[in-house]
Amino acid sequence: MKNKPLEEYAELDLDREARCGFPEFIYGEGKTTEQLLGIMRRLHESGKTVLVTRVNPEAVPALLSAFPEAEHDALASTVRIIRPMPKKRGRVCVICAGTSDLPVAREAFLTVESCGYECDLIPDCGIAGLHRLISKLERLRSADVVIAAAGMEGALPSVTAGLLSCPVIAVPTRVGYGASLGGITALLAMLNSCASGVTVVNIDNGFGAACAAIRILSRLPEKE
Repeated sequence: MKNKPLEEYAELDLDREARCGFPEFIYGEGKTTEQLLGIMRRLHESGKTVLVTRVNPEAVPALLSAFPEAEHDALASTVRIIRPMPKKRGRVCVICAGTSDLPVAREAFLTVESCGYECDLIPDCGIAGLHRLISKLERLRSADVVIAAAGMEGALPSVTAGLLSCPVIAVPTRVGYGASLGGITALLAMLNSCASGVTVVNIDNGFGAACAAIRILSRLPEKE
C-alpha cells in the first residue's frame, strides 16, 4: 500500500463537520501505517483537526515522526493534531467508575476536546464508594452532558442520571471478572436502567459517546 494514492483506499468526508458538528476522524484499528499517514496528511492539509483512535502502538513512531506537532495518548490509544479554534458553547463531564475504565473515558474526553468543547474528566468515582460520586456533584451539575463509563455491574450511569437533569450517556466497558462477559453485563444493566432517559452506546465506545454528546451540544443556542 506504500506510496499508493489516497483514492485507492479512502474517500474522505471533508464536509462532515458542517453536517454533524464534528469532522471526520480516523479509526486506526486495521489500517496500515501508510494508510494512516495518507489519511492524516490529507485531513491536515484541509485544515481539519486530526484524531486517530485505536491506533496500533507500532504505528505511533512513524506518525509522530511525520507530524512532530501531533500528541500521542498511550492510555487512550489516540494520536491527534489540534488546529486552533474558538471554544464552542457547552461543557461535557466524563466520569468513569474505576481507574481500569480510564482508557475508554480518555478516548471520550479527547474526542470532545478535539471538537472545541470544554471537557472535564473525573476518574475513579464508582459507586462501590458512593461518597466519591457525591463529592463530585457540584462539578457534574455544571455540565451540559455527562458521559459515564463503567464495567462490572455498570451501575454508575443509573446513579448519576438519578442525581442530574442533564443528558447522561452511558458507556459499558469490558472491565470485570468472568460474569461481566466482556462488557455484556454492564451493557444490559445500562440498557435496563431504572433512571429514565439514559442513552447507551456500545461496549468500550468512548468515541461514540463523545460524538453523541457533541450532537447534543451542537443544538444549544449561541450565546448572546
